[in-house]
Amino acid sequence: MHRDDPSPVHVTNPGGACPLLLIGDHAGRAIPKRLGGLGLTAADMDTHIAWDIGIGGLGDRLAERLDACFIRQTYSRLVIDCNRRPGAPAAMPEVSDGVTIPGNLGLDAQTMAGRRAEIYQPYQDAIAAELDRRADRPTILVSLHSFTPVMQGHVRPWRMGVLHRDDSAFSSRVLALLQRELGDAAGDNEPYRMDETDNTVPLHADPRGLDYLELEVRQDLIAEPFGQAAMAEVLERILTEALRPG
Repeated sequence: MHRDDPSPVHVTNPGGACPLLLIGDHAGRAIPKRLGGLGLTAADMDTHIAWDIGIGGLGDRLAERLDACFIRQTYSRLVIDCNRRPGAPAAMPEVSDGVTIPGNLGLDAQTMAGRRAEIYQPYQDAIAAELDRRADRPTILVSLHSFTPVMQGHVRPWRMGVLHRDDSAFSSRVLALLQRELGDAAGDNEPYRMDETDNTVPLHADPRGLDYLELEVRQDLIAEPFGQAAMAEVLERILTEALRPG
């Protein structure tokens, strides 16, 4: 890494008392200086292929409202996708939503290992360290993501979606509360399913026996600060209710 490159991990409200640990695998869009922007334009880096639009701001606001810790990745998912298993082709994609990523073409093993060591591992280590720090109290891992209103010509009607594997009581409660409020605009494993492509939640929640929530929010609702603030207010209410016993 160049000395001017940012840390791969940003932590908001470290030591927050809330039992929810918020994470943002795709919240950042930085690129290490040595990679020359991966050969992409500034316009490319403004789109969903580079990052989960709005999640950094939403996570910060939600952390403040809930007194929760929020750990987020600083670098673009195009440099390395921390929600993909190391070695998976999608971890350093050569093409994303039809856009060729010149800086990812023909990567050798040493280059890929370097990105994992410099970016992926510190991020996952930070999550693991925080979970270890709070091992003596209940914790639920909450992974925040955002999705495009339209994908490959298909309109996505959902405002939010809960991704799960039918094994999460907290996810079920949150989904029920969202469906009560939003009806069909709350997606059950929409616009994606939680499956074997997901990495961060299974990596940390499963071996510790933790409950989890993987939440998708439509990007047009949180692209600007006022939308992030409004959504944080809604989610504070939903998540707080879901945490109540019974």
